[in-house]
Amino acid sequence: MYVAMNRFKVIKGMEEEFENVWKNRNSTLNEMNGFEQFHLLRGAFNEAENYTLFASHTVWQSEADFVAWTKSQNFRDSHKNAGTSKLTVFGHPQFEGFASVEGA
Repeated sequence: MYVAMNRFKVIKGMEEEFENVWKNRNSTLNEMNGFEQFHLLRGAFNEAENYTLFASHTVWQSEADFVAWTKSQNFRDSHKNAGTSKLTVFGHPQFEGFASVEGA
């Protein structure tokens, strides 16, 4: 199993709009080999820096399946506007990837 994750710092008051972007997107993830799950998680509000932390993550059968998706036309189509949102503090983050530790 391989989990690819992004963390987003969403500007205070923009949380619902950010969630709606994800809820209403045209996802083609289920067309990709090895794709298993997608989750959007809402974290805590950071008062000092005035943002709410969100995390998105996808679960894949393998890192190779995830990498194949990042090289696909589906990926390019779904990320064509990445980094242009005015909802987040720092635009679109870099992926963080985690492999499953077997037996743990």
